[in-house]
Amino acid sequence: QVQLAESGGGLVQAGGSLRLSCAASGRTVNRYAMGWFRQAPGKEREFVAAINWNGGAAYYADSVKGRFTISRDNAKNAVYLQMNSLKPEDTAVYYCAGTFGTVVPMSTRGYAYWGPGTQVTVSS
Repeated sequence: QVQLAESGGGLVQAGGSLRLSCAASGRTVNRYAMGWFRQAPGKEREFVAAINWNGGAAYYADSVKGRFTISRDNAKNAVYLQMNSLKPEDTAVYYCAGTFGTVVPMSTRGYAYWGPGTQVTVSS
């Protein structure tokens, strides 16, 4: 089993930056695709970004492209989400997710493991 734990959330003003971290434990995730999703109150969980097992390919939702960057450090068993130029509409609980294999899912159904989430609030 893989356990995922997010950190780095908080309150930031519009235009600011945050860096989310996702620490994996239980198993090495260097053969796992990893993703970030978010869920705002009253809305469904949505895809934000994903990265393949070796960091060679990354995918982004149109709403965050050019502002967010996903990365991973397999030596540390960790994944990161650098969020710049934050907007109030980025406010949500952000979840880290992982799944074994070379395919990089961009839907919640594609991921087997989930963290509990971290709150990001962007004030206007």
